[in-house]
Amino acid sequence: MERIKFQSLGHSIDNSALILFRILFGFLLAWQSFYYMASGWVYRNFILPKFTFTFIGMEWLQPLPGNGMYWYFAIMGIAALFVMIGLYYRLSLSVFTILWTGVYFMQKTVYNNHHYLLVLMCIIMFALPANSYASVDSYRLKNKKETMPVWCSYIIILQIAIVYFYAAVAKLYPDWLNGTFTGNMLTKAGAKYNISFFSWHWFHLFVAYAGFLFDLLIVPLLLFRRTRTVALAAAIVFHIFNSLTLDIGIFPYFSLAVLVFFFPAEGIRKLFFRKKQVYIDDSKVLNSKDKNLLLWFFLPWFIIQLALPLRHHFIKGDVLWTEEGHRLSWRMMLRSRKGYAEFKITDKETGKSWLYKLQRDLTPKQLQQMQTKPDMIWQMSQHIKEIYKKQGKDVLIHVTAKTSLNNNPSRLLIDPNVDMAQAKWDCFAHNEWVLLY
Repeated sequence: MERIKFQSLGHSIDNSALILFRILFGFLLAWQSFYYMASGWVYRNFILPKFTFTFIGMEWLQPLPGNGMYWYFAIMGIAALFVMIGLYYRLSLSVFTILWTGVYFMQKTVYNNHHYLLVLMCIIMFALPANSYASVDSYRLKNKKETMPVWCSYIIILQIAIVYFYAAVAKLYPDWLNGTFTGNMLTKAGAKYNISFFSWHWFHLFVAYAGFLFDLLIVPLLLFRRTRTVALAAAIVFHIFNSLTLDIGIFPYFSLAVLVFFFPAEGIRKLFFRKKQVYIDDSKVLNSKDKNLLLWFFLPWFIIQLALPLRHHFIKGDVLWTEEGHRLSWRMMLRSRKGYAEFKITDKETGKSWLYKLQRDLTPKQLQQMQTKPDMIWQMSQHIKEIYKKQGKDVLIHVTAKTSLNNNPSRLLIDPNVDMAQAKWDCFAHNEWVLLY
């Protein structure tokens, strides 16, 4: 297995890696859709809540009433199965992408970076000819192709490289490097599985530095023949360990599926597509369609992908504390937050004050997440404001919120003197009512 060499973008290669990935990708998307229905995830996050924390600006995007969200996820699961078998591939992928993007923006109580990654990967896969072989479409349309331009592989590899690189950089902070966060995480997992060494400090440090080195080096190591086998073994151990100890859904298995792009297509073809005959076109020139796609879509795409994770550096304060610029930045499994928030309501007309009973509007999971997230505290304040506005009351809302970051001593998160009913939210700058650490 030779080193992956950089070839001209128009160079034609065997498409076995892309075809196999489409099958695995579709299966994983279907698995996640149906699992979320069967496990109660859909019920807990879309049916049970009386109020939904959407992404700010997406408040119009609300769960369907009744059992509508079960049908919503069932349609996603069926669309994902169609992607897997390559039936009406782009239409099916479009349906899944639109619906899954809706899920992503509709609630952030259980925000996961891999939910965002799936949105990105669905968009990328739409642009790739992943249904050109071993698919219903290729037989139905009699348009079977055994090759693809090499840029199709480069796009996937570059996207994954960006994710891993920023994940590694984000780990360069004290509570990760001294094992504090991994200690909190592993102690909890050790109690769940009754594994004593999960509470040992040396193991916390080992996992912290192994995680950092894995994220930093896995892509370069996979690109070279001499280190590819070791990198594959490390990836299997790393992702299976994460799957067993962390609640991160299909992400570990998705990450393993992506590895097919790092191995020569000949080996993949012999394992999975033995009857496939490949005739490589010697042409290395990009056609005009591919050239326009790369220039006008993927070039801006990757500029945005490289820029988004940097935006928190231009916002005052430590993102670990303020959370401003945290999402869409590959800041994965970096911190734990605990705390409480009290909402004091004051009627402007009578001067009477009382504490708002959050439990009547929020599920336990929503309450837990909201109390330590500034943006969710702001959204809750606006929700409460609207409740009293409908009752004909003009109210002041003052929040006392204390948060502990990585089990450190609790500190005030929100300025208790600010009327949160009148506070504004700025997505691109520091909100002064969020106190700095």
